[in-house]
Amino acid sequence: MTTSSGAPRPRTLDPELAAVADALTSGKPDVFTRVREQAQAEVAAQLARAELPPVEAVDLSAPGDPAVPVRLFRPQRRPPNLPVFLWIHGGGFTAGSAEALDPFCAEIASRLDIAVANVEYRLAPGTPFPGPLHDCYAALRHVYHAARSLGLDESRIAVGGASSGAALAAGTALLARDEGEVPLVFQLLDVPLLDDKLSTESMARFVDTPGFTRAGAAAAWTAYLGPDQRPGDPDVSPYAAPARSTDLSGLPSTYLSTMELDPARDEGILYALRLLAARVSVEVHSFPGTFHGAETFAPFAAVSRRAAEERLRALARGLSVDADRRVRLT
Repeated sequence: MTTSSGAPRPRTLDPELAAVADALTSGKPDVFTRVREQAQAEVAAQLARAELPPVEAVDLSAPGDPAVPVRLFRPQRRPPNLPVFLWIHGGGFTAGSAEALDPFCAEIASRLDIAVANVEYRLAPGTPFPGPLHDCYAALRHVYHAARSLGLDESRIAVGGASSGAALAAGTALLARDEGEVPLVFQLLDVPLLDDKLSTESMARFVDTPGFTRAGAAAAWTAYLGPDQRPGDPDVSPYAAPARSTDLSGLPSTYLSTMELDPARDEGILYALRLLAARVSVEVHSFPGTFHGAETFAPFAAVSRRAAEERLRALARGLSVDADRRVRLT
């Protein structure tokens, strides 16, 4: 099997992922939207049938300029002092919404019996860096300072995100460390975009892969950095592109996942190695035969379910929560 550009794909590619990959590289302009909407509908239908404890949603407003909407999910029958996970959605810095990830956040809250705070940050290019990062940090500060009134444990706060959301999560973790105000215990970086320089081997190699390409990465960073900077400029802030940070010490323990056929693969792995060198506890997993966004487009493929289960287990460990049978997805 090959991509439309002739580059070979692994023979181990899951059959469902292979079908989705072929569709995404078909060149039809509406295929991304159609496949994504179908996958979201399938996930919603499964969650409606799942035997999970109910959750309640509370809408918060984190002080900021402007105020930042945050939807907090908590189990209805909740123990006191819930650990909390701040989730930051992806979308190339320019698309997506927290609302679209409400089912994802509610499922995590249900399966782990924790609180999940879903952040609605402003998008580029309308609001370039540092606006989106300031929104995420404002949400984190609010959750921390309001923890006791919300029944949360301020000593067990984690932050995480996927793709560009993982870039914002990593930047938020760096900012939290440097400000010394919010003590994070864990960060979850799922297929993260971390390096605006676009100079890794995987970024040069995967120019026509399903889900995400080098051109897509360049467009995302161009929008996020704004009109006064370009990807690769020497003075890009490490809070925008965390791979730019020269000091990764003092960051919380980390789970980082990458996908084999992803332009962003190598920057994620290199970041994990640098975290380890800085004596940060790290678990890193590169899933074979997968591409950027595979879980979004084929959530029930075997490897997608394995990645989702590992993410839940890693988060449970990071927040010192007992992982029970409800975590099992495979």
